[in-house]
Amino acid sequence: MPATLARACAPRSVMVWCLRLDPGPILNLCLPQLHFCQQLSCVQLRITVWSLCTKSVSYIKYPKACQQGITFTRDGRYMALAERRDCKDHVSVFVCSDWQLLRHFDTETQDLAGIEWAPNGCVLAVWDTCLEYKVLLYSLDGRLLSAYCAYEWSLGVKSVAWSPSSQFLAVGSYDGKVRILNHVTWKMITEFGHPATVNNPKIVVYKEAEKNPRLALGRLAFPPPRAAPGPSSTTESKYEIASVPVSLQTLKPVADRANPKIGVGALAFSPDNYFLATKNDSIPNAVWIWDIQKLKLFVVLEQLSPVRAFQWDPQQPRLAICTGGSRVYLWSPAGCVSVQVPGEGDFQVLSLCWHLNGDSVALLSKDHFCLCFLETEERVGTTFGRPGDHT
Repeated sequence: MPATLARACAPRSVMVWCLRLDPGPILNLCLPQLHFCQQLSCVQLRITVWSLCTKSVSYIKYPKACQQGITFTRDGRYMALAERRDCKDHVSVFVCSDWQLLRHFDTETQDLAGIEWAPNGCVLAVWDTCLEYKVLLYSLDGRLLSAYCAYEWSLGVKSVAWSPSSQFLAVGSYDGKVRILNHVTWKMITEFGHPATVNNPKIVVYKEAEKNPRLALGRLAFPPPRAAPGPSSTTESKYEIASVPVSLQTLKPVADRANPKIGVGALAFSPDNYFLATKNDSIPNAVWIWDIQKLKLFVVLEQLSPVRAFQWDPQQPRLAICTGGSRVYLWSPAGCVSVQVPGEGDFQVLSLCWHLNGDSVALLSKDHFCLCFLETEERVGTTFGRPGDHT
């Protein structure tokens, strides 16, 4: 199933490679020019790379087991790999055409947690373990451009995302704030908090509501037919605009357990750089959408269930959200809508993935998936309503 989805998302003309870390489960990555099948390893001994075109094999040693240890440039030319040698963190940069080592350098981290290329492929962001707040910016040749630390003696970085233009780096922290760094000085230009109460009347707050459908008396059947399993079979979902002040549902973290449900665990920029979507894990049902041009909160969407995943349409500012139920939710500046996934039984959408051209989205459950094809451009107004119409 994952391989089928990867082929559906990949361009028709691609170089095909297969990555494997011995031994472990399989994970497929779909890139602009490369198709990778990566097998993660419990012991992290090496990566084996097969070319499915030339049948050549390459080996890469010392991969590090961390949150995000492999990243590729958007054009597919380079791969950066986090490594752990002699109790020190390192990064190796490889040329993906022949898997030759381009650069190798050590990082000023205690326990490297993740790496991420800027979309332009010129800067590599490296962040340290959550026990130490540290974000490092490296050039392609391994030079340290800047280091950023927001605070000390508390849990630090939880998520990182580049803007599509590579002008901004968003850093989500365990203190519940997102800090935006600029690409000129690598200093913070603003920070976004996630308060549990929205008081500003200029902010639109959409709340998901479920209602039982109205039945016409003349169409009632006796005995009534058996309903399909799942709550979505007997209820309808829609968004309602809440009047401020709005108190969002919060989750009290368990203090005596690891990985507490606090901090900004997910964030993503829209493809036009206008919006930033974030999720604070201590307010699990809400998605926050920020206006990057004005650097302020624009919209809040509160779901009935905790948000599992969200992703932007690659072609336009349209956000898809799933909550583990049988619906997918779409937001655009014109409004938002709840869509029931058709099919038998209760299809629980656990994650989703847009096609590169933005005309369809793959919805994944535990052991099934379905493809959702959206309205054409001529009919988008019918689906979302006209701009300013929030009904």
